[in-house]
Parts: sequence; C-alpha cells; structure tokens
Amino acid sequence: MDITCSPEKNSPENLNSEEEPALQMLLELPGGEKVYRQDCSIVIKLPSGRSALTTSWLNGGYREDLECIINNQIPRGVKKGEELEGGDVSAYLSLLASKLGFDPLKSSGMLTAANMNNVAVVSKGFRGLEVTAIVTGGVEINGGRAGDPASYYQENGNHFPINGTINTIIVINAHLPEYTMSRVTMTATEAKAVALQELMVPSRYSQGIATGSGTDMIAVICNMTSSLKLTDGGTHSKLGELIGKCVIEATKKALEKQSELTPISQLNMLLRLERFGVDEAYYWKVASHMAGENRKMRFLKDLREIAANPLLVTTTSAIIHIVDEVSWGLLPETSARTMALALLQQLPILLGSNKKPPEDLLNGYDSIVDNLVYMTAWLVKNSIMVEK
Repeated sequence: MDITCSPEKNSPENLNSEEEPALQMLLELPGGEKVYRQDCSIVIKLPSGRSALTTSWLNGGYREDLECIINNQIPRGVKKGEELEGGDVSAYLSLLASKLGFDPLKSSGMLTAANMNNVAVVSKGFRGLEVTAIVTGGVEINGGRAGDPASYYQENGNHFPINGTINTIIVINAHLPEYTMSRVTMTATEAKAVALQELMVPSRYSQGIATGSGTDMIAVICNMTSSLKLTDGGTHSKLGELIGKCVIEATKKALEKQSELTPISQLNMLLRLERFGVDEAYYWKVASHMAGENRKMRFLKDLREIAANPLLVTTTSAIIHIVDEVSWGLLPETSARTMALALLQQLPILLGSNKKPPEDLLNGYDSIVDNLVYMTAWLVKNSIMVEK
C-alpha cells in the first residue's frame, strides 16, 4: 500500500506556523483505527479500548488510555533536543500533540528525519486476525549493528541522536496481554533486522551488517475490546508470522522510498565493500602504484562500470561472507584466507580474460579484503571487463 503526501505541505518549517493545516485521513484500518497525515506527521487516531506499548519519550511504556500515536519528521537543522520547540523532546511532542488537536496526556510520539511522504503501510490477515505495519525509515547515515562500539555515554538523559531512524507502528485487531505485546516488539525487531540483512545494509560503526539504528522506535497497538485473544506473538505463531511478513515488507518499502535502497541498487561491489572502509579513493591509491598508465578519471569510470557486474558482485559477496564468518569465529583464518585467495586467482578467468595477473599481486600477509581490492583494481586497470 502506497501513501502519497502533497510535497508542498511536507516542509518541517511549517510546523511552527500559526495556522496548522487540517488532518488528512489516509486510510482506516479494519479495527477502526484511522491513519492521518498533517504536514510532517503521520497520526494514528485510536478508538477507545486500545492498549499501546511504545518506546516514546512522551507517555511511553504500556498505556490503555492513549488517543493517538504520532510519527513526526523533525525540523531541518535540529541536532539537539534543546533546539526543539519547547526545549526538549517530550515538551516538543506535547506541543505537537496539542497542535494536532489531541490531549498531550493521552498522546505518544516518535521522531525521525525521514520524510513522511515515504511512509510504507503493509497489512496482512488470517481468518479474523489483521496485522498492519506502518514504517518510515532511513539507514544511510545511522545504520548500526547490535554490539557496535558506542557513540556516546549518556548522563542525566541528555542526548538527542535522530538521523537514520526506522520507526515502526504495528496495529493488531486482537486483544493481547502486556507480556504478549512485549513479545511482539521482539518479533518485529527481528523482522526489521531480517529486512536489513536481506538488503545487506552496512553498519556505519563497524564492519558488520546493520540490524537497525541506534534511534529506532516502535509502537504496538492492540484492541482490548476484541473477542479474539492471543497470547503468543513469537515466530512460531500465526500472529508472529504476520508481524514478521508485514514488518519485513514495510521496512523494505520505506527504505526504497526514502533512500532508493533496493536489491538492484545493492548489486554493486563498491557498496558491498563500503563497510570495510573501501571506497573509490582507496581503489585509486592501490591502482596508482600498479604498472600501467595512470589515468584517474578513466580508472574511476571503469571501476564504477565493472562494480555492477553480477559475476564480480557474486564473487565479492562470497569472499566477504568468508570474512564475516572469520569475524564470527566460525572459520579459522588460515583456511579462510587460502580459499579466498584461490577464488581471487580464478577471477580473471571467470570474467573471460586470458591475461594473467602478476604472481606477486596477491599475498598471504595482507587482509582478505585488501587482496580482493588488489585483484579487482588490477582487473580495472587492465580493462578486463565483461558485459553486465
């Protein structure tokens, strides 16, 4: 399900205008929850009898009296909580709820840098059960992996990172006890990590694949008046299956709309190597020390072209997965290096070339990734390319 918002009303600067545009209803969910857009906010208006579990600064945790959940795109240029209207995040969200016509004491909200035009909504059902995931997201700046080195140590609650946030709202038309709602957040988080893994989204803080960002938020909404009571939100249950499928699909759609991140865009050697600190500048540094004519612009042009070659991306993917398994302790480094070098030595043949690389091009002392760069830089410099 695609939701299109009028771009002329999507500027964050409009938030502080004296006259707030009216809420525009985008859709109504099977349980009666209504989804609205207003400028830089997506609002889910809740009927009575709804329970909610959120990670919000405003009325976060478990509540049974919320009237709405808000997902808001922060004003451009805001880097710190004290720069928000109201002076901090909770005050800002309270003011925002009031402007949208809701009681701040019965509202909850999320913040993101993502554009509300790029919201993705996915619904799936089974018999009388309906699950909807409403997702906005971006990971190009802030994607991270659980266990990455910390970016800060928080004291007195003072910190406000927000770039690259994936916000997920899940609406379930069934009655779930509190402990089941907590389990739903686990299933949804696992599903988000699946979406990022399947897109090979890199962490910006380590050499791993991102599992989310450090600022992601979630809200789970259930219907306490429903006769359908469910107590298992894990992956073995039908509820868990629907949650997983909704969140995976919605997360991928949101990332495609926000960041143009797709399986096609990820079919690129340079993007696969990005998490190891390899970029065009590093490639040129390596290539410029190799025999042959040094023409930087031509080299970079050829590098970009060959980087999207499916055969090369496939080989690169196989080799860096070997690197990953070494880092996870699943493969001994000596055996992994031997196999990776053997694959690299066959790469010119796989690309249809009769040219043989110098015998000293690869070595057992540098890293597997460095050897991958040596071979592919040599291929580019020697114009060994095939049609994509």
